[in-house]
Amino acid sequence: MSADKSTSWSYAEDLPAEDEVLLRARERSFELGVTPIGRGVGAVLTVLAAASKAQTAVEIGTGAGVSGVCLLRGLGPQAVLTTIDVDVEHLKAAREAFHEAGSPANRTRTISGRAGDVLPRLTDAAYDLVFVDGDKPNFPRYVDQAVRLLKSGGLLIVNDALDKDRVSNPAARDATTVVLRQVGKAVRDDDRLASAMLPTGDGLLVAVKK
Repeated sequence: MSADKSTSWSYAEDLPAEDEVLLRARERSFELGVTPIGRGVGAVLTVLAAASKAQTAVEIGTGAGVSGVCLLRGLGPQAVLTTIDVDVEHLKAAREAFHEAGSPANRTRTISGRAGDVLPRLTDAAYDLVFVDGDKPNFPRYVDQAVRLLKSGGLLIVNDALDKDRVSNPAARDATTVVLRQVGKAVRDDDRLASAMLPTGDGLLVAVKK
């Protein structure tokens, strides 16, 4: 087995094709100073959302709607995506992306506010999927809330879980890396969850609530 997998990783990341809807959403992301998920992560989100057969999903960190569109394309026609972001301009851009993607308005619920304030108001065990992609210092709180929100069999997805390859390096001790390393360990050691780390993008930590 080859020790250098960078070529295969790049090939896998660049393989998914994106349409004009996602390309325009990416343009809005850059205009707003938001870093959108990569094509590889977007494709995995669509597949996971479809495979989970989720009817209710929560996204923490809307951005300009790239990840939301990818999730909606995997969710069933009656499924509802609740997406949370503190920036109203992000939500406005996301709503535009959802509209361009042909998603009816009743399939999305956009909530303006800090996720730490919004999540505790959502109902226990009422959601099939939670995607965590907000401010990283608060990931531990978001993951705790996500586990509370998920139904049995629900899917947790944590973006950027490898922190640009720093999480795997014990010598990397900056604050964000330490937080993400702790999140990975906490999810791994949680008896309520079955988890795996995917090298897609900058790392996707996925877990199913037992």
